[in-house]
Amino acid sequence: MTVEDLVRLRRARDVMDRDYAEPLDVPALARVAFMSPGHFSRSFRAAFGETPYSYLMTRRIERAKALLRRGDLSVTEVCFAVGCTSLGSFSSRFTELVGESPSSYRARNHDSGAAIPACYAKIYTRPVRNGEARQTPGPVA
Repeated sequence: MTVEDLVRLRRARDVMDRDYAEPLDVPALARVAFMSPGHFSRSFRAAFGETPYSYLMTRRIERAKALLRRGDLSVTEVCFAVGCTSLGSFSSRFTELVGESPSSYRARNHDSGAAIPACYAKIYTRPVRNGEARQTPGPVA
């Protein structure tokens, strides 16, 4: 993989980070990276260790966790706010990455994290990728 390929892949990843709530698919992201969809998918996985879809869903779940902690939106509203179009798929993926359902996560008390600086909270609350949901929340240093 060339340096130019990595720059183009990072550009597509930046689009996913910034526009996670937009309807993004592999062909659209491949156009951003100036690659064919197949080459983009293979190259993205080789460079970042996961598929473009998996990366995008992780970003969406991260944002969903923040919205659910606020508590002023329903699970359905959060689902659509982060760009998901299916409540069932959103709930399944959320549960897979976080280890509990969106409604359970929303109902849980999140006050203990209020004193944690945002930069550390983001690290601590990042969904675990590759199907390895946390069993229990660990202590925050």
